[in-house]
Amino acid sequence: MKARIILASVVVPLGMIIAAVPENTTKPYRLTADQLLDEVKEELQFVNPDQIADMLVQKDPSLQLIDVRSRAEFEKFSLPGAINIPIESLLSDDYTDYLNQDVKLNVFYSNSSNKANQAWMITRQLGYRNNYVLQGGLNYWVETIMNPEEPSEQSPNEEMARYDFRKGAGAALGGGVVAPATQSTDTPAALPPIMQKKKKKGVQGGC
Repeated sequence: MKARIILASVVVPLGMIIAAVPENTTKPYRLTADQLLDEVKEELQFVNPDQIADMLVQKDPSLQLIDVRSRAEFEKFSLPGAINIPIESLLSDDYTDYLNQDVKLNVFYSNSSNKANQAWMITRQLGYRNNYVLQGGLNYWVETIMNPEEPSEQSPNEEMARYDFRKGAGAALGGGVVAPATQSTDTPAALPPIMQKKKKKGVQGGC
């Protein structure tokens, strides 16, 4: 029963998203509902918080976090180096070069996974492949990375090692306190090299 409820929660917005994406009469990029649903069921679009934390700590230049929440939410708190592309602006031509490229590993996030997953489905429907979703969103990020629960002394070594990593990563990325974002709202994000051919409206945030 639970599996059916989860699947239904995906199929309904899936149909709305497919209908909302404008049809391109010159390039047949649209996936069928069945094709997109197959990809959704495989859940290959999700990247777990541990992977993102490791990339942030290592300052991996290939990572680009994309906050799809509202500008107001983004300004209150965002992940390090993230840029803000509200989901309602996702289809704007201003952001095509950010979303349709093969230089950066784009990872959408929102408070939970829902809005970010919708952003992924929209871009996947457009044929963009280099976009992913932060599993669990900010809620799960705070729970696992910023405030990890210490395992019992009888826990397996693997679990203890995971806790040590999360505790260290959380400390490196700001500790256990969720602080307001410090990005200037007037500073545009630096464009990746592939995107410097065109000068477009800057998104909020960035490194």
